[in-house]
Amino acid sequence: MRKRFIAGNWKSNKTSDEARIWMDQVNIPASDATIVVCAPFTLLPILSSSKKQSTLSIQLGAQNLSPFAEGAYTGEVSARQIKEFAEWVIIGHSERRKYFGETDEILAQKVLRAKESGLKVIYCVPDDTTTVPGGVEVVAYEPVWAIGTGKTDTPENANSVVASIKSKTKVGMCIYGGSVTAENVKSFVSMDAIDGVLPGGASLDPGSFSKLIQEAISS
Repeated sequence: MRKRFIAGNWKSNKTSDEARIWMDQVNIPASDATIVVCAPFTLLPILSSSKKQSTLSIQLGAQNLSPFAEGAYTGEVSARQIKEFAEWVIIGHSERRKYFGETDEILAQKVLRAKESGLKVIYCVPDDTTTVPGGVEVVAYEPVWAIGTGKTDTPENANSVVASIKSKTKVGMCIYGGSVTAENVKSFVSMDAIDGVLPGGASLDPGSFSKLIQEAISS
């Protein structure tokens, strides 16, 4: 059985108290799957502290980072600052491309900053024609029309796109994102090319996320 990769993306949600409650209530089944929680910057120190005091087998990730190194970049969070609390970072999410105008050039700079600081990268692409910078550990295929809409790609088409991405990029780990739930996750991870998923809304509730993980690793 392939090792699964499941990264929950909280997006711009949760307060510090809500994050602590989530950590208390989530149940991560024992497995060899890699489970990552990608949270807002403000919550990473809290989650990091809670993780040290628990037996949860999870890793932490940020959802973005500055394309610049540390310095006079007001409002930015550098890769080195993120590395203090997290192991991973999402780069190129469709919402960053859409709402913040992030180009392939900017995203390549972000990957470079991440690698300089020792962060591992989950790089999101909308299709199999999008350039993927070198050094990326995981590619996430997320069709734009499936993000936050409740609509998903078909498992068969997602598998075809993921297989094409793997062939073109030579990245060994490729996952699917786009309205993934505990109810449909098996249909995606059972495909021969898809190594895991990038759920958004389904990761916010600890019970739903726990169930999603259980369904994914049992398929």
